[in-house]
Amino acid sequence: MNAAKRGSPNVNTEQVNPTEKTPVFFARGLCKNYTMGEVEIKALRGVDLELYAGEFVVFLGASGSGKSTLLNILGGLDSASSGEVTYQQQSLTNISERELTLFRRQHVGFVFQFYNLIPSLTALENVAIVTEIADNPMPPEQALKLVGLEQRMHHFPAQLSGGEQQRVAIARAIAKRPAVLMCDEPTGALDSKTGIIVLEVLQNINRELGTTTAVITHNEVIGEMADRVIRLSDGKIASIHENKQRRSPSELKW
Repeated sequence: MNAAKRGSPNVNTEQVNPTEKTPVFFARGLCKNYTMGEVEIKALRGVDLELYAGEFVVFLGASGSGKSTLLNILGGLDSASSGEVTYQQQSLTNISERELTLFRRQHVGFVFQFYNLIPSLTALENVAIVTEIADNPMPPEQALKLVGLEQRMHHFPAQLSGGEQQRVAIARAIAKRPAVLMCDEPTGALDSKTGIIVLEVLQNINRELGTTTAVITHNEVIGEMADRVIRLSDGKIASIHENKQRRSPSELKW
């Protein structure tokens, strides 16, 4: 697979209008089946979806609805059992593990519920690990400044709060200048006050860098800050709602 060009880091402050955009991701008929013993689990059942450059999308759904499976397939962490998915018109279907690795490395940043920081490394060193394998990384110091941790970069994870550790994880994800940021329950382990701080960081990244941002959450309120809310149920897309006005994280209450 030829590497597609990454998205521009130019500031993007305009509301996304999906009807006027070319899809970054285009998926049709995505199915994912797992076998557990003699039982076959249908995690995705024919998902059709587009994600657009620079938009902020929230995926909602109960546990087992298929939202994490869908995000993993879009992000190149997993492959569909059937169906087609493309990224910037480059097929991600039936490509090799090496090509998927290159796709992830060059285009996608991941943020998970648990921070996965290396305890023996400082915040700066945790971010620097990613910049060493990226083609065009930003300095680790710049990434930490973007998440508001320029004064904490020489601290170890054990010296940071949960919210600060999550912001280090976000800095690590954006340091390679990904066109897409995939976030799976990024506030799931945080209290509401700390979670709002993390959401503000994600919003700023989306707007300042123009990074297409997809967030999985159980928290319905978070959907109010998105351009679109995509609700999954039983492996299918149940509804897609476009917000005419995005709310600021500071306005959210849960």
